[in-house]
Amino acid sequence: VPMETLIVFGVLTVPIAIVSWQTIVNVKSHGFYRFFSWECMAWLMASNFRYWFHEPFSTLQLVSWILLLLSIYLVVAGAVRLKKAGKPADNRSGKELYKFEKTSELVDTGIYKYIRHPLYSSLLFLTWGIFFKNITLPLLVVSMLSTLFLFLTAIYDEKECIQYFGLKYIEYMKRSKRFIPYIV
Repeated sequence: VPMETLIVFGVLTVPIAIVSWQTIVNVKSHGFYRFFSWECMAWLMASNFRYWFHEPFSTLQLVSWILLLLSIYLVVAGAVRLKKAGKPADNRSGKELYKFEKTSELVDTGIYKYIRHPLYSSLLFLTWGIFFKNITLPLLVVSMLSTLFLFLTAIYDEKECIQYFGLKYIEYMKRSKRFIPYIV
């Protein structure tokens, strides 16, 4: 492993650890699994940053950019809708929840009408967008691990939402998909 890859990975790990420190000790928290997905993405970025603009019009680069643009769209659409429709909940405990995650209202409009986790979906597209910058077998394994951790993140997040919102969230799960509208 090149030293520059290790340095970039270390630099990316510092902010990830800072924002995740309260969640990485609780295996039953969605943040625990999100941390490991973020770390996989950091490794992908550290491994592929030198290929970011390599052969910019190749098929793999175009696929990569499409996935990265979808990632940006999903995070913006999800964050904007959460900000507009989510009402802050002072009674929602859990130090593993970020402030924007502590909503008292179930957000099921906008992008949330179709997918329950646009922010995690964004991370899925980000993972695979980075992977397609330079495809290798070890990075395929890392991308698959990141995807697995994001699925676990969503599953644990849904358990937390069911605990807080109850039947309303269970009904919402029946009419929406987890990551990709009409598919999964």
